[in-house]
Amino acid sequence: MDADQIRTLLEAVRSGDLAIPEALQRMRAEPPFAELEGFATVDHHRHLRQGHPEIVFGPGKTPEQAAALAVEIAGRSGRALVTRVDAAQAQAILAALPGAEHDPIARTVVKAPGAGERRTGIVIVSAGTADQVVAREALATAHFLGQEPAMLTDVGVAGIHRLLRRQEELQRARVVVAVAGMEGALASVVGGLVGVPVIGVPTSVGYGAGSGGLAALLSMLNSCASNVTVVNIDNGVGAAVVAGLINREK
Repeated sequence: MDADQIRTLLEAVRSGDLAIPEALQRMRAEPPFAELEGFATVDHHRHLRQGHPEIVFGPGKTPEQAAALAVEIAGRSGRALVTRVDAAQAQAILAALPGAEHDPIARTVVKAPGAGERRTGIVIVSAGTADQVVAREALATAHFLGQEPAMLTDVGVAGIHRLLRRQEELQRARVVVAVAGMEGALASVVGGLVGVPVIGVPTSVGYGAGSGGLAALLSMLNSCASNVTVVNIDNGVGAAVVAGLINREK
């Protein structure tokens, strides 16, 4: 039972359409967690505490386990997200969960609210095509959260005119997710162009001295743009969740 369902239940009690004992019985019938075949305990109250259902991290799970988790979560909330999936996991989830969509580049499978039900206001900006894996993971996560971000791709600072011509779109954002590898300069540049929160996502894209994204991480952490904050390397999920919290309805 999510926040909207509880609100509906309480409204029915207040209006007299539902007796208090029956309301209590319905709430008791919805346990806060579910144990699946001894391998997982699904946190069904995650939505009440944090505003979204539990997100499943694919690695370390069999295809059958990944599918079972997705079905269990979607059965309660109507949506599900499994990240970093391999081909076998994706195939199993798609077979078990009608309406789910697989993005092989992002390595996600998501069942999300329809586009007409999603909230605009987030802009995801990625530096180069090599960063699209993380950018699209952020996009899939945003869809799962009921958000519909605008995407500005391949607008890195090596050809900064590509970014500058998109300033009108950037200015309409309530929050920007800036995804970049190499030296990670994109987050600082975007931070200097907008007056909203910018969430920097360093990626592991780059040559040897980039140290698997460490150079981009340190660059973003040392940004002189005071509206820039940073998540971990390649963490498109975390960036999208924070962006969704900033952009949610009050």
